[in-house]
Amino acid sequence: MDTTTDTTPLRAVALVCSLSPSPKESSSQLLAEQTMAALSDHGVTGKVIRIADHDVKPGVEVDMGEGDAWPEIRDTIMNCDILVLSTPIWLGHASSIAQRVLERLDAELGESDDEGRMLTYGKTAAVCVVGNEDGAHHVSAELFQGLNDVGFSLAPNAVTYWVGEAMHRTDYQDLDKTPEKTAATTRTLAANTAHLARRLKAAAYPPSS
Repeated sequence: MDTTTDTTPLRAVALVCSLSPSPKESSSQLLAEQTMAALSDHGVTGKVIRIADHDVKPGVEVDMGEGDAWPEIRDTIMNCDILVLSTPIWLGHASSIAQRVLERLDAELGESDDEGRMLTYGKTAAVCVVGNEDGAHHVSAELFQGLNDVGFSLAPNAVTYWVGEAMHRTDYQDLDKTPEKTAATTRTLAANTAHLARRLKAAAYPPSS
């Protein structure tokens, strides 16, 4: 297949792991929306979900019972080709909500198709990180490993981030203009992630033993 002309439609969902629910403004939300816009340039459509707006119960099961909002969010993920996980940095780590998302995704270790493959095989993931201190590489490393553990594939340069000056209070959303380096990194994430998602859609991983 000519990869330069493949326009297979793709779907994506971005999970925003800000600690604040809507309508409070969120730098994590902004970067996730910018990433989705960049993905749209590659024939990807989808939606952004702020996890704090939903009652996602703690646990490591597909469904944690009455009132749990995760099953519906999971259905959205399973109907998509790309998962974007967007988080702020708190105390040098991803937010507790991002950790909860990974914990809920842990349930996918027990789910498989008729050939033994995890249901998340064939889906790509990418990461967005924002903060006011150093730590973006550490946070992305933690999320990359977790996402890979639960079956997602990650393209080269599958993270975009912005980290403000240490001990200052400027947020990403307060900038007058998106820094070109961050914008360029977001474009690379989108191009590579969409490319890999199309390759996986065209050719599944081999059956698992």
